[in-house]
Amino acid sequence: MNQLRAGIILNYVIIGLNILVGLAYTPYMLRCLGQNEYGLYSLVASVIAYLTILDFGFGNAIVRYTAKFRTEGKTSEQWEMFGMFVVLYSIIGLLALGGGSLLYLNVDRMFDRTMTIEDLSQARTMMIFLIVNLALTFPFGIFASIITAYEDFVFPKVVQIIRILLCTATLIVLLYWGYKAVAMVVVQTIFNVVTLLLNFAYCRYCLHIKVWFHGFNWSFLKEISIYSFWIFLNTIMDRIYWSTGQFVLGAVSGTVAVAIFSVAITLQQMYMMFSGAISNVLLPKITKMVSQNKSADELSSIFISTGRLQAMIMTFVLLGFVVFGERFIIYWAGEDYRDAYFVCILFFIGLFVPLIQSVGLCILQAKNKMQFRSLCYLAISILSLIGQVLFSKTWGVVGCGIAISLALFIGHGIIMNIYFQKVQHLKIIAFWKEIIKISLFPIIFSTLWIVLRINDVLVDSVGDLCALIFVFCIIYLFGVKRFCLNKSENKYIVDIISFVKNKREK
Repeated sequence: MNQLRAGIILNYVIIGLNILVGLAYTPYMLRCLGQNEYGLYSLVASVIAYLTILDFGFGNAIVRYTAKFRTEGKTSEQWEMFGMFVVLYSIIGLLALGGGSLLYLNVDRMFDRTMTIEDLSQARTMMIFLIVNLALTFPFGIFASIITAYEDFVFPKVVQIIRILLCTATLIVLLYWGYKAVAMVVVQTIFNVVTLLLNFAYCRYCLHIKVWFHGFNWSFLKEISIYSFWIFLNTIMDRIYWSTGQFVLGAVSGTVAVAIFSVAITLQQMYMMFSGAISNVLLPKITKMVSQNKSADELSSIFISTGRLQAMIMTFVLLGFVVFGERFIIYWAGEDYRDAYFVCILFFIGLFVPLIQSVGLCILQAKNKMQFRSLCYLAISILSLIGQVLFSKTWGVVGCGIAISLALFIGHGIIMNIYFQKVQHLKIIAFWKEIIKISLFPIIFSTLWIVLRINDVLVDSVGDLCALIFVFCIIYLFGVKRFCLNKSENKYIVDIISFVKNKREK
């Protein structure tokens, strides 16, 4: 429980750091690189990101089966499974190297219509480092999954915090000295390799993890492969959702549109982190509950209680961005990125339901019931891709955002809620009753703020905007505590504060 609380707290520390880095570093980076080179950097990264699907969902399988074996007291099975995965991921790393080489050889064919000769040369250089980075990540990435499965959240989170601070500081210095996108990729590769080695060392010397190479247990591999396939399919859908936009815009509109879209993607990733801070640490716990045959009512209880907390956080971020987002983007990224505000609103609305119901995904993974969700995701992702191509030609970057958001609403807002209720027997109606209860005050307060045009009257500078955001947050949080939190949630917050104080005293 202490590790769980510490994991959640450190997740929010990481979120805060990422936001601070994003607020301070991103505009600096945008101005140092320029819109064209930032668009180039984002485009190359999004293309290489397609190779991450070669994980085939095995990373999630490691967490699930390690937690399951630990609950059942099967130690030797763990060591043999780790050995099998090291071999598998080494093969996958070689496949990533081969696939990346094919992309490298075809850069000219993919982007020669929208890029200069210099752009193409830089793209090839960046691809080399990103490909090597990815090829190394696969065989060593298993150790991060093992640490998560052991519910040992403090070490990896502390490493992540240090990495954020050191990597950002290094990039700021290099950009100041005049280095560009290629140097950024080199630095990120170095820090990633160091992190992988630290995770390996922690597993070896602190968790005393052993890796046994006793050949392949083919029946077990078949079981894992069936489970992982649906996770893999889900990963492909994520790539379609969040990477094809840059690819489509790069082919249809050029690097400027890609840069605007990438700013929206950066903010979308920050938005998603607020929800993941809680759900990311719950898969081992829920796997244990499923292994112990806990009832649907008990699973519904954690689904609803966690959903309430996530909804309060996500509503705060969503409505705060609706109120202040446009001014923020103009001050933060520049007038040229104004359209990113409208794309972000579309993303945030489309993501709201899946983010507040992310524990539902953990339940499906723990129960090995990912088939329907993955097939649903496949259908709406194809719909999203078609929409992106069609809408981008007419409405540019905003059209791309409309297609992505609409598909998310259809898939998660409607179809998955019916599935959770009818098939998994989660109490969806009770869930939404609770969400409506805690949403009334935030919606009324934010609507009044907009109707009264407070921003237009009081904001003339960055300082005014920051002061007004502070006032908004104080009133909002006071109102949520007064009108939204129940007794158990108030107690949960008090427990976390007490936990932090105790750690400081020690």
